[in-house]
Amino acid sequence: MSDIVVIEPGLRERNYWRDLWRYRELFYVLAWRDIAVRYKQTVIGMAWALIRPFLTMVIFTVLFGHIAKLPSDGDAPYPLMVFAGMLPWTFFSSGLAEASNSLIGNANLISKVYFPRLIVPTATVVVSFVDFLITFVILVGMMIWYRFAPGWQILALPLFVALAFLASIGPALWVTSLNVRYRDFRIIVPFIVQLGLYVSPVGFSSSIVPAAWRPLYSLNPMVGVIDGFRWSVLGGQGRLDPQSFVISIAVVAFFLWFGIRRFRKTEKGFADLL
Repeated sequence: MSDIVVIEPGLRERNYWRDLWRYRELFYVLAWRDIAVRYKQTVIGMAWALIRPFLTMVIFTVLFGHIAKLPSDGDAPYPLMVFAGMLPWTFFSSGLAEASNSLIGNANLISKVYFPRLIVPTATVVVSFVDFLITFVILVGMMIWYRFAPGWQILALPLFVALAFLASIGPALWVTSLNVRYRDFRIIVPFIVQLGLYVSPVGFSSSIVPAAWRPLYSLNPMVGVIDGFRWSVLGGQGRLDPQSFVISIAVVAFFLWFGIRRFRKTEKGFADLL
């Protein structure tokens, strides 16, 4: 009898979060399914997770490092600095893009079975995390190639990975709820992600941004995430401005709260809209 789920109007909020834990096995199943089918019908399989960020790193190194002559962070080689920024950005952007379409891709499941819908977009971000782990191998290889050893700051790396996850899941939940009602967001989200790649400090160091503009620039939540990731990987060579980092964390927290709030508010109508 303990496995029976009773659905009744007016359930308290805490029951919803308790259901998330009770349906954790569904979370594992959805995450594993997405991982298994993502590259199943591709010719080179998981190598796509390596090729895309590597080629982007090469292009950014040529454009910003050799043509524009922009400085690197400290003594870090420019390609290594770019790739250290590319990893959290790719994790964020792919998690946002995949999660925003997750409910539509699972329309049959959502319209027939009860479970906390928050499981679906969250499980999708796990696929992006697997890609992140695969791509991290290239970063380790580059550090060996350049004989660049990390410092004690590397211990803070899990913190910035978790921050990248929270930065993607917050906007993803909001966009997901909008995407169910307005399918135009399937077109808008890739455009926003592509634009964000160039306005975020991925191909360049955020140190080139004038000090007067940094608080405004830090309203982009990925500024603090990328700067922190570089700071931890590059042994303190990257610039981690405390004020900008606090602003970025505040923006991440706001979007996480807002995304969950909007998702929960519209969740009860997903089955009808899908």
